[in-house]
Amino acid sequence: MRLRQRLATVITTLALALGAVAVSAAPATAAPADKPQVLSSWTQTSAASYNSWLSARNNQGAWSAYAFDWSTDFCSWSPDNPFGFPFEMSCARHDFGYRNYKAQGTFDANKTRLDNAFYEDLKRVCNRYSGATKTACDGTAWTYYQAVRAFG
Repeated sequence: MRLRQRLATVITTLALALGAVAVSAAPATAAPADKPQVLSSWTQTSAASYNSWLSARNNQGAWSAYAFDWSTDFCSWSPDNPFGFPFEMSCARHDFGYRNYKAQGTFDANKTRLDNAFYEDLKRVCNRYSGATKTACDGTAWTYYQAVRAFG
């Protein structure tokens, strides 16, 4: 009987010790304090902001502690590449901004900037073209921008 009690005590002590180790080894769930600044830097209207976001998107693991929402449906119910214009990544960055500012609870204060950044991204896509093709791209970009302003 004593052996069983001692064995039970040893097993209980060992289980508690292992539990303490497991708890102390668990990663912190809090995002770094600079998350709002990083989010802001990736959602500005500049090409540099877009390029920084794209680099981070291509290396999401390096930013996992921030718990950003990288999910996207690209251009939602509109074509991702209308008339062959590659708007997909512009839409993905727009989704990134919308989803993360909504999660942060500051979407309304940032929506106009996010929509403007989206339009600037689309215009940079259109700047790759010339002539009638550029005009068509610019018109399509304007339509996408107006849609997110009204319905986004």
